[in-house]
Amino acid sequence: MPNPVTALSLSDQDAYRRWRDDKLADLPGSPDDLIVEVDDPRRLTEAETEAIRERCGRWNMAVYRSRVGDDPDKDIPRLLGARFGLHSLDHNPGADEDAITAVTIQSDALHQGFIPYTDKPIAWHTDGYYNSPQRQIRAFILHCVRPAAEGGDNALLDPDVVYIRLRDRDPEHIRALMHHEAMTIPPNIIDGVERRPAVTGPVFMAGDHGELVMRFTDRKRNIAWRDNATTTAAVAALREVLGADDTPVMRVRLEPGWGVICNNALHTRTRFSDSGAPRLLYRARYYERIQGT
Repeated sequence: MPNPVTALSLSDQDAYRRWRDDKLADLPGSPDDLIVEVDDPRRLTEAETEAIRERCGRWNMAVYRSRVGDDPDKDIPRLLGARFGLHSLDHNPGADEDAITAVTIQSDALHQGFIPYTDKPIAWHTDGYYNSPQRQIRAFILHCVRPAAEGGDNALLDPDVVYIRLRDRDPEHIRALMHHEAMTIPPNIIDGVERRPAVTGPVFMAGDHGELVMRFTDRKRNIAWRDNATTTAAVAALREVLGADDTPVMRVRLEPGWGVICNNALHTRTRFSDSGAPRLLYRARYYERIQGT
């Protein structure tokens, strides 16, 4: 496969075409292709590790199905991440002191106004799209302790595929979305206090090793796109790709002991309802990409 730096260059069509053809020839056929059976994510065997790494190398994501059930040990995502070279956790405002976030319904002041801590659906996004350029998220783990009684399912999509679909439509879409002022998330201000400043940056960019990095949210409010015709057209095309019937979206429902590990894949969540013990997932976000992918 060609060097990703070259493949992402709009001036090197041959390298892009080789990378594109290799990628599209090896798409997952169903969510089952993503699944790796493991015993304990805290202590992966070599075979389990390589099976997860192989899927993340091909598709930027894997789903592990373990036997730990509803064990609430937060070492599960932490030790799993370390196995893949993921150490630099993002201390986002909603995270616990250990930087691992308990994603569950919460109504305290710290989590007020943040959709992930409600039962509402979440549109397509990559994690940390509101982070500064120095704190871009490259990978995350989502580990399920307890699913919702109903709903709360996730959809996953490889950003590489979205890039390819858009570039094949019109390379100008990519040029617009790689502009350093393409997407702005306004500051987060609560009760007159600025919790986070405005953040402006591209949707697509090359990572430290030339791999594709995507920063995106499909929110319709509290977002500002670069005000020109090419950006407007590119965003419309991107939303069409996300909604197209032939886009290879992988839909999964995480059960106790299951989880997702990925290179910050696009993902969504459906609305859910609880009965009894509330839905609980752990989320760990990292500044590194999964080692070996």
